[in-house]
Amino acid sequence: MAPKPFILASVSAFALFVAGQAAAQANPEQPGQPGTPEEQAGTTTGGTTANDAGQTDPNNLDQQDAAAEDIVVTGVRASIVGALNRRRESTQIVDSVVAEDVGKLPDNNVIEALQRITGVQVTDRGQGEAGAIQIRGLPDALTTLNGRNIFSAVSQSFALQDVSANLVRRVDVFKTRAADQIETGLAGQVDVVTRRPFDFDGFALSGLVRGIYDQEADKVNPNAALLISNRWETGIGDIGLLVNGSYTRTKFRTMSVTSGAMVPFATLSPPGGTTLTGFQRIFPAQRDPVTGQFSTAVPGQGHWDAGLNTGLSVEPGSTMLVNGPNNTTYETEYWLSRDAAFSSDLYGKRERPSVNVALQWAPNDSSVYTAEFFYAGFRNELFNSLQFSFVDFWANPQAPELYEGTNIVKSRVANDVYGFNSGDYTRSKTDSFVYALNGKWNLEDRGNIVADFAYQTSTFNTQFLAMRTERVADQITVDFNAGGGLPSYHFSDDALLRDPAVWNIAQLYDNANRDKGSAITFTLDGNYTWDEGFLRQVKAGFRFDKRKASSALRTQDAGVLGRPLTTLGEDALFTNSGFYDGRADVPTSWVLPSGYWLYDNVDQVRGLYGLRTSDQLSLTQVFDVDERTTAAYIQADGEVSIFGRPLKLQGGVRFVAVDTQANFIDRFNNNRPSSASPGSDRFLPSFTARYEITNNFRVRFNYGETLRRPTFADINPNFSLVGDLTNLGYGSGTAGTANLQPTTSKNYDVAVEWYFDRNSAITVTGFRREINGLVVPVSQLEFIPNNGIVAGATDNFVISRPANASDGVLKGLEIGLTYFPTYLPSFLDGLGFQGSVTVLDSSQNVPEFNTRGEQIGETETSFFGVSDLSYNATLAYDNGPIGARLSYVYRKEWQVRNEARLFANPLGVWRRPERSLDLQLTAKVTDRLGLTFDAVNLTHGKQQEYYRYGNVGDPAKFNLGTVLIPRTFALGVRYSFD
Repeated sequence: MAPKPFILASVSAFALFVAGQAAAQANPEQPGQPGTPEEQAGTTTGGTTANDAGQTDPNNLDQQDAAAEDIVVTGVRASIVGALNRRRESTQIVDSVVAEDVGKLPDNNVIEALQRITGVQVTDRGQGEAGAIQIRGLPDALTTLNGRNIFSAVSQSFALQDVSANLVRRVDVFKTRAADQIETGLAGQVDVVTRRPFDFDGFALSGLVRGIYDQEADKVNPNAALLISNRWETGIGDIGLLVNGSYTRTKFRTMSVTSGAMVPFATLSPPGGTTLTGFQRIFPAQRDPVTGQFSTAVPGQGHWDAGLNTGLSVEPGSTMLVNGPNNTTYETEYWLSRDAAFSSDLYGKRERPSVNVALQWAPNDSSVYTAEFFYAGFRNELFNSLQFSFVDFWANPQAPELYEGTNIVKSRVANDVYGFNSGDYTRSKTDSFVYALNGKWNLEDRGNIVADFAYQTSTFNTQFLAMRTERVADQITVDFNAGGGLPSYHFSDDALLRDPAVWNIAQLYDNANRDKGSAITFTLDGNYTWDEGFLRQVKAGFRFDKRKASSALRTQDAGVLGRPLTTLGEDALFTNSGFYDGRADVPTSWVLPSGYWLYDNVDQVRGLYGLRTSDQLSLTQVFDVDERTTAAYIQADGEVSIFGRPLKLQGGVRFVAVDTQANFIDRFNNNRPSSASPGSDRFLPSFTARYEITNNFRVRFNYGETLRRPTFADINPNFSLVGDLTNLGYGSGTAGTANLQPTTSKNYDVAVEWYFDRNSAITVTGFRREINGLVVPVSQLEFIPNNGIVAGATDNFVISRPANASDGVLKGLEIGLTYFPTYLPSFLDGLGFQGSVTVLDSSQNVPEFNTRGEQIGETETSFFGVSDLSYNATLAYDNGPIGARLSYVYRKEWQVRNEARLFANPLGVWRRPERSLDLQLTAKVTDRLGLTFDAVNLTHGKQQEYYRYGNVGDPAKFNLGTVLIPRTFALGVRYSFD
């Protein structure tokens, strides 16, 4: 049933389209409306094209005059049509989201707006907002602000949700790149364009106040913005100043229920020689590190490997060898059941202050100077109330219910089960600043020179505290999938979950982290143009970037305190209520230590465990990186006539050299220092051809090479460890690879575009990415003593490190339709449709390794994050004072990640199909005053995961977790004057 809304919308759009073409036959063909002509001189390039893609040429005054004579539309329709025209006028393939008016991007944040762009998929909708995107299935888009590369702390990109939608004029998604654009990001480039004072003729004022209601949290959140801009004619030229500020606060509640991982259990009647009792969990026997053979020394352990790609066999009657006394083994039938069931009730508060200031000076008609300041802040407070129960104990076993035709347990009763509650509190803060100076000089209408200098800093601080409480419950009854992928579980007395007297205080976890990043960047670009002949433009440029990053942390954990929870006092306790909104048959309330109390009384809590207090704590710097990037390019545009129609060509090459000096500190080896210099250099060619078969029908071809640099985390060899929480005999962990190299891609795109009416078009794009050096994890067993692990203490860990050990191909097809018919009756004038379909196919070779790090085979799998099918459909209406947009987004299932190799289920974790229906309404009370209403996730969708690898696994028998996605409603008032 999922595709129904899209099918209905598509049928409606097709009917409008057919009727429109019939009406259009009686009218002369109209040229398409060109892009917005208001792009002022002085636009920052930062490695992007000097002439803003999709705009009319700012150096071509005749073209700008012609554009000014076109019909002007505003509101929802203008937003959609403006994005369409940007693609039409662009040399590269670029899709955009354009703000309807000053301070009115048509969504709550940048990522929510981008999900309606062809080929863009949202990957995470939890925690009260859309949190990440992928472009054509790839996650590593280059993020730029007004053409300048921006980042958060030590990451290589910027969190787009941290950019307030109120500050944004437009967001461009470049799917192909030319030589004059920054080379990183296999997925493409996302450029956020803010406003500048020369966007306006004179004084401009815009304000916005909104209240956003989060249904799950039952909270109303404020969102406010104010823009003030003016420009003056003075004796030294035109001067303009713009100040744009925004503040958003979001209180949210994210609730999830999860069926745990699969592990093997004996049946009710195991062979007597194994020493197993009925329904006892079978732990894996260790393998000899030299011979690789299973050890037979420990009775009751089974000859099975944790973390196999497809997991253990689910066929009924499946068996394994199980050790008996005196090195004997017995063929033993097993069942697969879950090790746990748990619920997470996350309370969050997020604040985002942001400011954009721009000062522009045009001393004459041929030069513009721009100074800009941008600040984005992020304040995040999370309190996770976690209720966790193991379901793997075998006291007084009872017969389970199995899924028919399998050995998988659907429901069971477990007695004397250990469980814990955990109050997890995280407080984090990010401050990012960008300072920039830009100058643009026109060369007598024949070209221009643009120089840009930018300095940016970003700091991220976080602190995490968690206190666990524990008990042994008499009994738990679990149905691991009671319907729709949701588990059902209850204890013999759920009321005891809320009784602090039955809970004892267990472990404490206390850690903190500080990341810092900075960059100094200088770019110089110049171009010269000709009106006639084959050669129409030559462009060249240079970019230098000096990037610094460092990370420091501390950890201190403590074991079980062994005191009743009641000894902390009532003010230290937190009891939730109304969990999961009655949408699952699970406990709805439990008590645990309050995360807020932990933070406010942290030194008192540390004193209970005998840990160091604040005045004794300091962070240890574990890595610092100094990276210099030098790039230069040359690019030429040409034009020839074929059959009387123009063929426009663009070709260029970019050279980039990266020199990285990284220093590391090994905390688990007496703070031993090490260093690495994983530098690289590349020539990256690009070529684009655009042929206009008619004024309104064109084809494009693009070839380009791009790369993905290793993240600083990927080259950091320091360990991040997790103890042996499942009694496997070893823990798990990750570490970086200091000499990791960039991943490179050869990119091919072919597009056919028909602009069949002024505000309407059909676009079809086929693409192929041939990617070399994909990073995949390589795991091996390592001995790491003195590691400080408390929960699941061990010195043995299976460590996963990234390696350039895979190659792959991603290919696909995008189809987009924008249609605003011109023949409708007056009350329907302004009704239109925008929709797109993206079909993807991917494959990569993934090597397989044993615990000694030796390659033992190779498999072929799809890329993480790639959905075979995604689509969106939007009905838009813009007539008089009323504007409306009803949008439906659908994404087919996709693989999110691989789980740690610790269990018996299939290794892959997949996400079920996701869909969202959103509504935006605007009403103009006066020319300056407007009202807005927004509703997000009207379908009340869920985010659900399940286990699958290849053909093994499905949402029914291998279900994992289900997260409720919040539904929000917003009312707002907007005022604008310009």
